[in-house]
Amino acid sequence: MVDANVSTPAETAEQLLEELLGAAHEASPTELPPALDRYTEAMGMGRTVVYLVDLRQRLLMPLDEGESRLELDDTLAGFAYRTGSVRIEEASTGGLTVWLPLMNGAERLGVLRLRPASLDGRMLARCRMLASLLALLITSKRTYIDTITQLTRTRAMKLPTEMLRAFLPPRSIGTGRVVSTAVLEPAYELGGDAFDHSFTEDVLHAAILDAMGHDLASGLTTSVAMAGSRNARRTGADLAALVTTVDEALAKWLPDQFCTGVFLQLHMPSGALRWSNCGHPPPLVIRRRRLLDKELERPAEPPLGLPARLSDTPRQIYETTLEPGDRVLLYTDGVVESRDEGGEQFGLERFADHIIRSTAAGQNAPEALRLLIHAILDHRHGELSDDATILMIEWHPPGP
Repeated sequence: MVDANVSTPAETAEQLLEELLGAAHEASPTELPPALDRYTEAMGMGRTVVYLVDLRQRLLMPLDEGESRLELDDTLAGFAYRTGSVRIEEASTGGLTVWLPLMNGAERLGVLRLRPASLDGRMLARCRMLASLLALLITSKRTYIDTITQLTRTRAMKLPTEMLRAFLPPRSIGTGRVVSTAVLEPAYELGGDAFDHSFTEDVLHAAILDAMGHDLASGLTTSVAMAGSRNARRTGADLAALVTTVDEALAKWLPDQFCTGVFLQLHMPSGALRWSNCGHPPPLVIRRRRLLDKELERPAEPPLGLPARLSDTPRQIYETTLEPGDRVLLYTDGVVESRDEGGEQFGLERFADHIIRSTAAGQNAPEALRLLIHAILDHRHGELSDDATILMIEWHPPGP
């Protein structure tokens, strides 16, 4: 065991890290915390506690059963999560407590708590490295370890929602040029809303879907639409062929179902944006803290799965070019049509105003959406009459 009061030699640190990696690959959910503790205590970091954010992004849930859950909006741990920054405070038992965000790219997973005996530049760098490593481990293990999924849920999930969420990508993805992030509510009772986003080389692909109904059939419709778009995308289809593939898949396998949606492709180096709107509310653009609600509005197209019955003309693909800093918002009608008990809609202006004020406050894109969906829920006192889904893309090209 290494003395925590002396600097750990680089060779010893590498050996300890190698041992941690070996143990982590083989560890079950209950074995992972002890394996982490052996490493962090040997490195002088103190005991480790991993907290994962719950499905609705209101709580931080500890991986260790002996710890208490933390509120996201009024704790230093929550501040580290919300801002993606390291926070340090004096521990009640003496010494320091270090809170580090657990992030896999743009996706926010939770936070890591460490209590090092002392803190200097080298120790802080090792803490950051451990947080990065843990984020990768959690991301890889959650695909087949239900304990992680159970930990992030605070109530039972309905079957249609379970099926639909199995198809969803990570909540946020990003590169140095673009961030795409999304939120969905009601988190445990989704009907037919969904989003998708991914990268191929220098192109961001994104979509939002809204199937008719609020049952297993609507979730299945959305799932088939997502599978069709991914299948086309992964075979190199252009945007027009991709939408045609979705239309044909729904017409063949679910002829009595349809859904609305928007599919878009953003060329990240140039900001060139191509999109197809299939019976859905038009995307919004927020530019220089102003809402441009008509910027991407074009003539209406039939919903997905219906064009052969409604029109013989091919799908229209539209093009424009974004400006640096633009935020593009895709949303379902449940977002702006949500009403309070007095019948007042949340509305497009209030929707955009939340994003504009979040931008002015310097909040990152995932945090801006988290606050927005909570504002929509608060407008309805936590109960939505329809699904509410938002996907936001923020484009920042590299400087010259």
